[in-house]
Amino acid sequence: MVIDLDMDTAHPVDTKAVVNLDSLTGTFSIPDRAQIGGPRRNFSFALDEKGIILVDDTGYAETLVREIAQKKKWKLPGLERFLYDLLELTIAGDLTLLEETEHRLNRVEESILEGEDGRVPPELNDIRGDLLDLKLHYGQLIDLSQELEENENGFFRDENLRYFHMFTERVIRLRETVTGQREYVTQLRELVQSQLDVRQNRIMTVLTVITSIFLPLTLIAGWYGMNFRYMPELEWRYAYPTVIVLCVLIVVVCILWFKKKKWL
Repeated sequence: MVIDLDMDTAHPVDTKAVVNLDSLTGTFSIPDRAQIGGPRRNFSFALDEKGIILVDDTGYAETLVREIAQKKKWKLPGLERFLYDLLELTIAGDLTLLEETEHRLNRVEESILEGEDGRVPPELNDIRGDLLDLKLHYGQLIDLSQELEENENGFFRDENLRYFHMFTERVIRLRETVTGQREYVTQLRELVQSQLDVRQNRIMTVLTVITSIFLPLTLIAGWYGMNFRYMPELEWRYAYPTVIVLCVLIVVVCILWFKKKKWL
């Protein structure tokens, strides 16, 4: 391989492919599935029609190559098939991971429906961040795979470009799954808010009922608290017990009315 290349010694920060005059170069930045928001697995590559070189000082790329050598048996070996298997390893187990995430979201939904604190579960924010990282990663993988499928330099055989197309379609399905789960997270956050609104509406209903009950009582208290000189009820012997009975009757009637209207 005669590739004129100035290697960037900085760690890769994204997954991409760059078409050069005599080569195709790029980087991989793969989220650690055990800790998606944590440090990533990074390595670089350079390839032409003769082969590919992986540049990595962590040993991760070597692990991938050894796994391909041990597990893959090719009827028609080629650079395209090796790249396909390498790309497949970058998303190995992601479908299972997304299924587990779906189960986690279901459990979060149950906890929201059973909860009384009205707060967004911290786990929901963690899942939302992980899904965002995966969505960005899948978008970069799609761009890289499409760049390989474009075969601008003619490094790959036309009959083998289908490998890159298959990988692109698979990653697109994974990204669609992630997008659906992100929408699920949004719905769960809205569910928390709706439950909080319902709880507040119940409180406001109780306060309104209490206010409605005591409003006529306040009117009576204010009316007879004026102590005008010629109020005949002030001199009546049964005025006090009559007012008490009237207040109790008002409270009972209001409570029965509110229960009939199912406000209590």
